[in-house]
Amino acid sequence: MWLKTGPGLQPICPIDGRFGLHGQDEIPLRALQFKRGLLHEFRKGNASKEQIRLHSLVQQIPKAIIIGVRKGGTRALLEMLNLHPAVVKASQEIHFFDNDENYAKGIEWYRKKMPFSYPHQITIEKSPAYFITEEVPERIYKMNSSIKLLIIVREPTTRAISDYTQVLEGKERKNKTYYKFEKLAIDSNTCEVNTKYKAVRTSIYTKHLERWLKYFPIEQFHIVDGDRLITEPLPELQLVEKFLNLPPRISQYNLYFNATRGFYCLRFNIVFNKCLAGSKGRIHPEVDSSVITKLRKFFHPFNQKFYQITGRTFNWP
Repeated sequence: MWLKTGPGLQPICPIDGRFGLHGQDEIPLRALQFKRGLLHEFRKGNASKEQIRLHSLVQQIPKAIIIGVRKGGTRALLEMLNLHPAVVKASQEIHFFDNDENYAKGIEWYRKKMPFSYPHQITIEKSPAYFITEEVPERIYKMNSSIKLLIIVREPTTRAISDYTQVLEGKERKNKTYYKFEKLAIDSNTCEVNTKYKAVRTSIYTKHLERWLKYFPIEQFHIVDGDRLITEPLPELQLVEKFLNLPPRISQYNLYFNATRGFYCLRFNIVFNKCLAGSKGRIHPEVDSSVITKLRKFFHPFNQKFYQITGRTFNWP
């Protein structure tokens, strides 16, 4: 049931319609399996300090960061990249660069939030709030001006509705009421798209990217197609491997479609599989078709500019 948050609310605007490297650079497979096993033992707290020292385990500052976009598929991308033996992921969002209190704790605090890894491996973290937070580009630039930055995007209107759906679910869990998406996305006074609504602002990808381009050249960014990552993940992951200068290691063997979940799951080896959390793939509420049309028309010029800047074109309406 849809409820409103207070009395006396004005109705929404009238809406028509109804609501690779090889050779000596390679690491033998057996050694990789051993190292993954040792890292797993350490994460469980079973590896000794002597084992850590002997096997040169370190906590490294990330060489690549998934900076966004929220509800674009950042968690799926991070988990899938972790299939690569040369990649180690930070399990939690660190929120170092977008949180003033965390940032004030300094770079060593950030480093100590990273997982243990081997010197040859790349540590990757993801905090999608980075993409839209004004202070973050400069802060990351000061840490490492040559860092590689990953942005995963979905069709902007779909992403906005997904963003709303996650917030709605959180409200429902707390037995709170919330506006309908249409009420938030459309300004009831002007009947135009409400650019003050965060879910709408986040989907204006080019506006945020332009702020990042004041500090980093476009060559340091890689754009991942979040819609394709759902339906056909391997080609997207192979493009990321190439961008990160990693030898190709992720194969179709590592990805299998779970018909029950409707998503691809991950196969690390013959005994260890992993699927994404059950919260992925939430059912979106039905949104009035005229609002969807209005949003797509609004996003269109921004999308065209995004294609032009990044050199990657999507078949978005």
